[in-house]
Amino acid sequence: MTAIQNSANPAGILGALSNMGDGSLSSFFGQTTAAANNFATIAQTNLSSRSAFYAQLASQNQQQRQQDQLQQALNQLNQTQKMVQPQNTLDPVIFFPDGTTIDTTSNIMTKPDGTQYDVTTGAKYVDPADLIQMANGAYLNTSTNILTMSDGTQIDTVTGLKVSTTA
Repeated sequence: MTAIQNSANPAGILGALSNMGDGSLSSFFGQTTAAANNFATIAQTNLSSRSAFYAQLASQNQQQRQQDQLQQALNQLNQTQKMVQPQNTLDPVIFFPDGTTIDTTSNIMTKPDGTQYDVTTGAKYVDPADLIQMANGAYLNTSTNILTMSDGTQIDTVTGLKVSTTA
């Protein structure tokens, strides 16, 4: 709507020259008023364009500063993580007089008879590669040939007998 109204009244220097009038004093004042309005339109358009341009520049500068600050914070975080590296002061394998060993990298204790325990939980360790999971919740330990049913019953798959859990 504004564009249609502005096109009906030409603005700027060309608009002032196109409306010269008849040379009378009232025509002169009318032309002066029209010229003042035209110059005001030029100034306002120039100011609006400049304001939008500088606002866009300020926004881009602010985004760039934020990206730079974020990158700087990430770089500082990476540097602090590289500064302190925890060192494992234990030997990779600890040997005991009875033949027991503890692998400190995997936290596995191996007894002289070959049974293994997880040192963090105390539970017997079974290598996951030795287990075959069944659909009903049972699993087969291929290293010992023991089938453990979902209710906890253990069966020796070689003999077919139940494995006694008591001595």
